This record gives sequence, C-alpha cells and structure tokens, in this order.
Amino acid sequence: MPLADSDGTSIYYERHGSGPAILFVHGSGGHHAAWWQQVAALREEFTVVTVDLRGFGKSDSSMPEFDGQDFPGDVVAVLDQEDLTDAMLVGQSIGSVAALRAGLLRPERVGSVVLGHSLGGISHPELKELAAADRAEAVKLPVIDRLLTKRFQQERADLTFLFQQMGTFNVAKMADLRNLDTNGPSLEDIEASGVKVAFLAGEKDAVLSVKTVTRAHELTPGSHLEIVPDAPHSMYWETPVQYNAAVARLRRTLTAQKEAA
Repeated sequence: MPLADSDGTSIYYERHGSGPAILFVHGSGGHHAAWWQQVAALREEFTVVTVDLRGFGKSDSSMPEFDGQDFPGDVVAVLDQEDLTDAMLVGQSIGSVAALRAGLLRPERVGSVVLGHSLGGISHPELKELAAADRAEAVKLPVIDRLLTKRFQQERADLTFLFQQMGTFNVAKMADLRNLDTNGPSLEDIEASGVKVAFLAGEKDAVLSVKTVTRAHELTPGSHLEIVPDAPHSMYWETPVQYNAAVARLRRTLTAQKEAA
C-alpha cells in the first residue's frame, strides 16, 4: 500500500498510468476513490495520482483533531515521495485551497494548479466579498442541491446515492477544512512563484458563480479559465466526460507552454 510520510502522518495515495503528471486533491466529502471516472479516462495519456488527505479515506485518521493547515503538507509529501516534477495539481472545491498552497510550497515540483470550483483561498478583498455573497445564496439550498443538479438526482438515483456514501468513509469533516483559507496567498505571491493557475468551474455551480470565477481569472495574471456548460459544483462526478476533457486540455496546454518557454 503506497504511503507517504507527512511529518509523521501516513498519507495514502495511488499512482496510475504514465505521461505528464496530474495529481487530484479531493474536497470535503471525497477521498482517492472519488476520482474513479478520472483515473479510468486519463491514465492512458497521463500519470494520474490520487491522494487521501489526513482524516480521509485510507490515510491516518487517528489524531484527536484535524487542522486544515496541515493538508497542503500531505500533498507535498506525495509529490516528494514520487519525485514528481512539473505536476499539475487539480483541486476540487476546498481541496483546491490545499492544492494551491502545496504548489506554492513546491514550485520546483508543481508547474500548474487547477482551482476546481474554488478561488483557492486567494487573499483579495474583492474576491472574498464576491465569494461570501455566493455562499450566502448557496446555504439556502439543501447540501445535495448545492453539489448535484436536481435532474441528475432524479435520473441517476444510483450515482447520487453512491456520491453521498463516499463521505461516510472519512473521519474528518467539512469543519476541519474551513481554516485552510486563513492567511491565504496574495496574487503577488502566486505570480512570484511562477506556478500557473487555471480556474475550472461549471456553468450551473450553485456554490461559486461563474461571475465570481471569471473575476478571479481577470485579476490573476496569466491565469486560464475553463467554464463547462451545464455542469454543477461536483462536475467531476455528474459530468465526467466534460470535466475530463477540460482537465486534459489544461494539462496539454500548460505542458506545451512550459516546453515552449
């Protein structure tokens, strides 16, 4: 069983395929197996790495409490263990905050970070205000309606049920991740690191609006923007074909940019 040591904490991860590296960082209800539709689709062209943050999946969950500030180190431990270079980190929701921080900690290993349905905890007054307004609307909805469309819930009751069951394998909860975006990086920090940033969001995301994500892209120098039509917050689960295509497109684009530089 592949394990990385993150300051004494055992972090479970898996590596599949070969080619340019993509490392997925799950959100509050996920773990390594949540990426089943991504691994199967992308491993023929890319090295696909999935990881369980501490308290999630098969990683060490024995500690009495969890600190979200430790999660970026868990990602770094896997990067170092596998000796990855020019990796593209892909975060889902709040996992994007851990991904961005890990990228800034190891810019020699991380070429780019994709902020999936997230602003990555970037410290910027206008973006914080926009995100807070989006959250105020999102909390009016049942949790499942924030993550998956009603149509999908009705037509794919089986996958909706499995989606909800994923979180039952975790000890850590959403509350353990909330302080991740405390003292987040500035736009200047990101630019100075040399790490490329891409924003990936769904048109029907009920948690973070397209307007907010577009503004973040406008404010982040050299960033990329991918908006997937008709896709919800958890598009990796509900619309995997479109999601996988967007991730592959970003990996190819960002790799080509680095080779040309």
